[in-house]
Amino acid sequence: MTWPDAEPAVMGPGSEESYRILRSRIDLSRLPKFSRDVTERVIHATADFDYFTDLVCEEDWLAEGVAVLAAGAPVVVDSAMVAAGISGSPVLCKINETLTQRLARTAMITRPAAAVRLAFGEVGPGAVWVVGGGSAALTEILSRRVEPGFVIGFPVGFVGAADAKDALRASRLPSVSNVSEKGGAAVAAAAFTALLRHALAVTGSRAGWGSESPADLADDDSADS
Repeated sequence: MTWPDAEPAVMGPGSEESYRILRSRIDLSRLPKFSRDVTERVIHATADFDYFTDLVCEEDWLAEGVAVLAAGAPVVVDSAMVAAGISGSPVLCKINETLTQRLARTAMITRPAAAVRLAFGEVGPGAVWVVGGGSAALTEILSRRVEPGFVIGFPVGFVGAADAKDALRASRLPSVSNVSEKGGAAVAAAAFTALLRHALAVTGSRAGWGSESPADLADDDSADS
């Protein structure tokens, strides 16, 4: 299968200058297409060039993530902050629901773990899971065997985050992650958006909200304007 290039972003002057500076400081042109776009967008979102060596991008897995999104897979996020960072696609986030709090209390598990259980009960196998909070959600995804279509795994923190990402890679589930304790909502949302752009460019794509998705995505760098 051949993959079309994603539609170019329509960026304001601030974003154009930001990307120009980024590209003048690091050359990502030798990376495969999906890896390059994920890496560039993550670095742009964080202004942290260390992600060039910290990210673990397997091009075949990223291609699978694009295919899953283009096929219309539901998207589940672990936190409201990740949800707020995503435009152009509906997402499911259970973290702040009353039922999540009740399940966490009665099952004596963390709220992120309870949110994963409830979300899986709603979407079933094959979803795209986007993690940018603590490690509990990613650990639950792995232990519950939710059969994800793709995992964007960027939990952040000194307790468990790096280990959870190691476990994700060891599982051989199609995914993108990083090695260190770094991560967070902005990183997870940036990686997702990079893949979503490519998914929207696939002929017959069922990704995102529909025909208005590219316009929505065009504004996601407006903070630099």
